[in-house]
Amino acid sequence: MSYTIQYLQSEGAAQNFEISALVNCMVQDGIKLNASDLHIEPWEKSIAVRARVNGVLVEVAHLPLEFLDKISMRFKVMANLVTYQAGTPQDGAAVGGPELEGVQLRISIFPTTRGEKIVIRLFDPRDRRFDLNALNFDDAASKGLVRLLKRSSGLLLFTGPTGSGKTNTMYSSLCHIMQRDGTSVSISTVEDPVEFNLPMISQTQINPAQEFTYAIALRSIMRQDPQIIMVGEIRDPETAAIAVQAGLTGHLVLSTIHSGRSAGAFTRLINMEIEPFMLASSVLGVLGLRLVRCNCPDCSEAYEPEPSQLRVLPEELRSQAQFRHGMGCPRCTHTGFSGRLPVTELLVVDEPFREAVLKKMSTSALEEIAIQQGMRTLWQNGLHRVINGQTSLEETVRVLAADMM
Repeated sequence: MSYTIQYLQSEGAAQNFEISALVNCMVQDGIKLNASDLHIEPWEKSIAVRARVNGVLVEVAHLPLEFLDKISMRFKVMANLVTYQAGTPQDGAAVGGPELEGVQLRISIFPTTRGEKIVIRLFDPRDRRFDLNALNFDDAASKGLVRLLKRSSGLLLFTGPTGSGKTNTMYSSLCHIMQRDGTSVSISTVEDPVEFNLPMISQTQINPAQEFTYAIALRSIMRQDPQIIMVGEIRDPETAAIAVQAGLTGHLVLSTIHSGRSAGAFTRLINMEIEPFMLASSVLGVLGLRLVRCNCPDCSEAYEPEPSQLRVLPEELRSQAQFRHGMGCPRCTHTGFSGRLPVTELLVVDEPFREAVLKKMSTSALEEIAIQQGMRTLWQNGLHRVINGQTSLEETVRVLAADMM
């Protein structure tokens, strides 16, 4: 039973409870489940409290709708937001006290037709270590990324949907460089927002309300004599142009870009009016990322997937596969999964690929050339996780359905 439900039941029908204690119970539920986000949302007949665990929302509790204003007010107080405003979005941050184990909260409040929806992102500083070796990449992707991080100039891109581990991978890459080169290297970042403070790295948070954008910050950072620059996201043509130019002028630039597949990053940048010859000269590689849930080690057992699922698996792999899935147990809160593993797609730019970029080939043609040059796709690497029994076939299909080949 969740802390939230236990607390309400302990107070009885008199409802003589403290709102701060109720809010703490909801956050403690998120911490207990190792959730990345906590959603508190007014539905038609109740306030739904849900936690995003391993990328999937699970219900925690349902509360009476009359509690909503008090809950919203409490979170606004915690994040130093404007308490008397209820019709406009607000964002803030707070640090939990000892009862919340010092967890950092990023609080977003958004008006809906039924009242304010509250989403809290949970960051546990005790559980954060940015180590490339701890990311559990497959061997080829790990070694390939380390090789690219040895380069002194160029643009290294990371792609994937929200919550696929892009920021964690970039932070781990920066820490890897710091451990390798020590104080002899100058690293600057431009982020929105700065999620964690990294030692010995200059981090900057953009502020669009004051017209301090990615492009303006990046242009100014170029005068700060950095060797490595991390740009949180390439969102617009101006930021793209500056990042590409920085990669061409002796800086190693790490950034993210929204693209379904690794090869699609080039098409996206060309659509931002970046000349193909500049891309061919500056981009070192693109790392595509997805996260799949791991089978719970306590309740995982062999099984045979449904025939409809088996059809997506090449015939030659079926005999090798060790199909496993979790049955559900207290350790995994009866989900069958515990933690997540990355599935990667590392596209390293070489001479044949550069020539294809110069010819403005389509995404599918670029991808085909990359595969011919040795790139393993997201789908191939996802199946490798299945064959080794690390995750279920159904989970891989769920996450990588759009990437199946």
